[in-house]
Amino acid sequence: MPDSNFEKVASLEEIDDGHTISIEIGDDQVLVANVGGVIYATDDVCSHAYAMLSEGDLDGDQIECPLHGALFSLKTGEPSSPPASEPIRTFQVEIDGNDIYVGPEKD
Repeated sequence: MPDSNFEKVASLEEIDDGHTISIEIGDDQVLVANVGGVIYATDDVCSHAYAMLSEGDLDGDQIECPLHGALFSLKTGEPSSPPASEPIRTFQVEIDGNDIYVGPEKD
């Protein structure tokens, strides 16, 4: 079981491959994505225009902002296309059995 810095957010059955969910952790809106069985967690809010990324489409290991089409890496949070120029935060993820836990921001 992950340490107390991690919060259980979902089970693996709740997020099909190629899909995302939006959750709240404290004051943060967090996107959780399943890409080929790998679970990622990032900010759910675009750094450019504050749209909800969970309403956008997955493109491999990137998420597309539904408002202006900016792409962000789910691994690093870095934008790979305009108009976004600022990264989004990425968070640590741990799996325990079928449970998904999201922890502190990655360094």
